[in-house]
Amino acid sequence: MSLTAELVALKEVVEGYARGYGLDFFDTYYELLDLDQLNEVASFGGFPVRYPHWRFGMQYEELMKGYQWGLSRIYELVINNDPCYAYLMRSNSLLDQKLVMAHVYGHSDFFKNNMWFAGTNRKMVDQMANHGTRIRKMIDRYGLTKVETFLDACLSIENLIDIHAGAIRRTRAKTEEQIEEDELTTGSRVKKLESKDYMDRYINPPEYLEKQKKELDDEVERQKQFPPDPVRDVLLFLIDHGNLAHWERDILSIVREEAYYFAPQAMTKVMNEGWASFWHSKIMTEKALVDSEIVDFADRHSGTMATAPGQLNPYKLGIELFRDIEERWNRGQFGKEYEEEEDYAKKLAWDTSVGQGRQKIFEVRRIHNDVTFLDTFINQEFCEAQKLFVYRKDPRTGQMVIASRDYRLVKEELLGMFTNRGQPTIDVLDGNYLNRGELYLIHRWEGVDLRQDFAQETLKNLHRIWKRPVHIETIVEEKAQLLSFDGESVESQELTPTGDE
Repeated sequence: MSLTAELVALKEVVEGYARGYGLDFFDTYYELLDLDQLNEVASFGGFPVRYPHWRFGMQYEELMKGYQWGLSRIYELVINNDPCYAYLMRSNSLLDQKLVMAHVYGHSDFFKNNMWFAGTNRKMVDQMANHGTRIRKMIDRYGLTKVETFLDACLSIENLIDIHAGAIRRTRAKTEEQIEEDELTTGSRVKKLESKDYMDRYINPPEYLEKQKKELDDEVERQKQFPPDPVRDVLLFLIDHGNLAHWERDILSIVREEAYYFAPQAMTKVMNEGWASFWHSKIMTEKALVDSEIVDFADRHSGTMATAPGQLNPYKLGIELFRDIEERWNRGQFGKEYEEEEDYAKKLAWDTSVGQGRQKIFEVRRIHNDVTFLDTFINQEFCEAQKLFVYRKDPRTGQMVIASRDYRLVKEELLGMFTNRGQPTIDVLDGNYLNRGELYLIHRWEGVDLRQDFAQETLKNLHRIWKRPVHIETIVEEKAQLLSFDGESVESQELTPTGDE
């Protein structure tokens, strides 16, 4: 539904303020929706044209109940697309609409300029519609139950991708024909330097040639492994090597494509929300507010920034860290001289008035994700100012107590939450385990345990896709364990850690 004349005028004003601060965003179009329409769009992840699936209905019910019970409320919904689309709730006040627009322009600027979004499909609205059409055709042809059952299995492993794949260029494994050719030509590929016959044994020592030949032979053997190196993108491995029907491979490809589209949003949750909050606060308090709106804005903003005990609010953490970076770079609190200053009072009072804060936060917005953002810029002063600490349960009293205020331990806890989006890291280690075509995965422990109940159900879904027994190696109570599913039951056994061997 198109905007009212009042909202069109408001959009032009807020957009002008945003551009005046240097934000660079996609052309942005707003849709005005009722509550149930907005919750419906939100349940589809912002894409009302997506394929049909029961989980979207479940999310819709959750959103509706959250609103009805006063637990949550959608103020803004914006998607990474060019042009950018955002949604406004009809029942919101004019102040709310103004705040949402300011927030949206922050998000749109982040989508357009952050390097982790550079490889995403900027026409995903059209692509989502295409995906929906393809899956509906499959339902018509193969039946709802069959398609939905397979789609359920694919969605249960949609996180098994390589989130850094967009920034890495990897070579594909050699084909069997290429390996056979290597075997035939290994001897002839040993490089010798040109020399006279009487000098050959000195210029091309036999032991050197033998060593080079062995290295080439080892490389050929390594290429025979399947896959030759561990594969982080499990979905791509299943697509390339799984015994799938054409329509099954198409569904898995759709799930993988959408997983990669949404991955940068999960990788930059703190930064993205912090950046949008930073600019909506700046635009509202310095430009857009009128006197009669100050109290209501403070109420809305404080509600968004509120943090419950023991929980992490990405809006609050992000905005405060951006503000801290801007202030530190304005005052020159960076560099070798500042870092080597041991007097804590002098560091707090340090001010060279270099005024590089605004330039720095735009640079940070461009190159970082949450992990590098937190790792690079959280320091002792920030943790103390924000009252961040590590807490543990006291074994004697059963109460939660402060275990440490050391910023390094605080940072370690935060990085553990955001590395690989806080999810277990899984690789394909062997696609022909025991020479029976069985799939062998390995859980790379990086601070996130593998939940046994989730792992068992996921193995069943992987079996549905791979159609052969599947295994996953993990660590339970510091002992290597192998979980297996053969199509009938899940079994567990202890084993010696295999590493990459």
